[in-house]
Amino acid sequence: MPRLAQVLVFACCLLRCAAMQAQVDLVALHGKVWTENPAQPEAQAIAVQAHRIVAVGSDAEIAALAGRGTKILDLAGKRVVPAFNDAHVHFFWGGQGLASVQLADAHSRQEFVDRVAAYARTRPAGEWIVDGNWDEQKWSPVELPSHAWIDAVTPNNPVWVQRSDGHMMLANALAMKLAGVTRNTPDVPGGTIGRDRDGNPTGIFKDAAKDLVERVIPAPTDAQVDAALLAAQRYALQNGVCSVQDMGFTGAHAADLQALVVRGYQRLIAQGRWKVRVSARFPLDEGARLRALGIATNFGDDTLVIGSLKAFADGSLGSATAWFMEPFDDQPGNAGQPTEQLAHPEAFFAKLQAADRAGNAIATHAIGDLANKTILDLYARLEQEDGPADRRLRIEHAQHLRPEDIPRFAQLHVIASVQPYHAIDDGRWAETRIGHKRAATTYAFRSLLDAGATLALGSDWFVAPMNPMETIYAATTRRTLDGKHPEGWFPEQRLTVEQAVHAYTVGSAYAESQEARKGSLAPGKLADFVVLSDDIFHLDPVAIEHVRIVSTVIGGELMTP
Repeated sequence: MPRLAQVLVFACCLLRCAAMQAQVDLVALHGKVWTENPAQPEAQAIAVQAHRIVAVGSDAEIAALAGRGTKILDLAGKRVVPAFNDAHVHFFWGGQGLASVQLADAHSRQEFVDRVAAYARTRPAGEWIVDGNWDEQKWSPVELPSHAWIDAVTPNNPVWVQRSDGHMMLANALAMKLAGVTRNTPDVPGGTIGRDRDGNPTGIFKDAAKDLVERVIPAPTDAQVDAALLAAQRYALQNGVCSVQDMGFTGAHAADLQALVVRGYQRLIAQGRWKVRVSARFPLDEGARLRALGIATNFGDDTLVIGSLKAFADGSLGSATAWFMEPFDDQPGNAGQPTEQLAHPEAFFAKLQAADRAGNAIATHAIGDLANKTILDLYARLEQEDGPADRRLRIEHAQHLRPEDIPRFAQLHVIASVQPYHAIDDGRWAETRIGHKRAATTYAFRSLLDAGATLALGSDWFVAPMNPMETIYAATTRRTLDGKHPEGWFPEQRLTVEQAVHAYTVGSAYAESQEARKGSLAPGKLADFVVLSDDIFHLDPVAIEHVRIVSTVIGGELMTP
């Protein structure tokens, strides 16, 4: 027995020595680490084991943890920040759009038509042409497209291409024929069919009217879903985005499409091909199905969670369907409209309340000032009727606010999930639609923050680039894309770089109730971080849009663009 005991002690010593030699999987050394951890704001190095951070400190402290099998990442003096968490994306749509017709930077009617024609020549007869992301505000003259523009160049392919905001679509004659849309097709609640002077459909469909055509578009196959998601994942990781909050789809088939995509995430995870962390939201109307299954917010693991819900209050400013108190300056008879959901406020509130009581976190798309006020009122009613709780209620976009509604976000603990790129995009033309006074509290990021609100930053990709450097540039400069506001469009609403990074990391993690897992670089958190080409905290914000992602690390695994 003494001999056996000696052998066991010796074996334990060997095992301990082996463990000491490979205590950690990865050490990242010689960097300028911005941690977002108030207890340790900056550091030089990070140690990672089993996908999580085990230590943050000086080069000497972290190097001492390296063993024989530890991977060494030399940060070469570069700035490191927590990986970005995009609080608002449409991941499948974005990935699918990468391979479709590209209309976002078409600057004229003829260029729009030429690109559709060229793409159509590459597709087999009968295949739908979708996505596109056109923007009529970039054309001269500014005018909405018509099916007559493209019918001759797309005789064999139904076309269904979206405006850059996703709230307005253009169909060609073949698509409308397949959908059975004629001059006798009535408008639908919460939507509009564009018509010419004689009442004939022009091919434009806004918001709820999109369902008239979308119901006949074939659902994507598993192979198409996987291809789109993998393309989206590559794009995200190249841009230092390790977490996304997938807001899914619009329209009557939104839940079915999101279910296809969630199955795609699961399929790719099972195949070992998926890295990006996803929080996938279903439509509010799916709340009953989730409740029946007992699924609450963040049901899942570090890679994929479900259980949160999204609602819609109105449309968009670009489509003139955002819901305002007063009519648009350029359309005196139109103040936008609520969605069909919100047109029945008591039924809408009943769904909000049922979801809230079941533990399904709620986010609501609201663009116009009346839409935002109405949702804030309904959120306040939730607390009045059901009492205080950690609800993480959100308003997506929070775009056009009355001054008196800005402090209500903090008072009601409502998260403002905002997308700064929209400010420098819409700022080119927004005052034409809503005037200078209303525009002063449009994209009011700094006012919201100063009033105590929590900001969560995102891109709204596919609508805008999923590039955090462009988002931070937009938030900190507010220089519109047309170059007409070099000092910033309403510059008093600019954020600092520190505020923008915080909202893009900690704020976004808080918005999805995952701040215990990610958002900052601290022991116990997921080892997701990004190496930048330049130090954005010591750079003129005007130059930030040119900063590159050198490396992305997710779960301790190095992804080089």
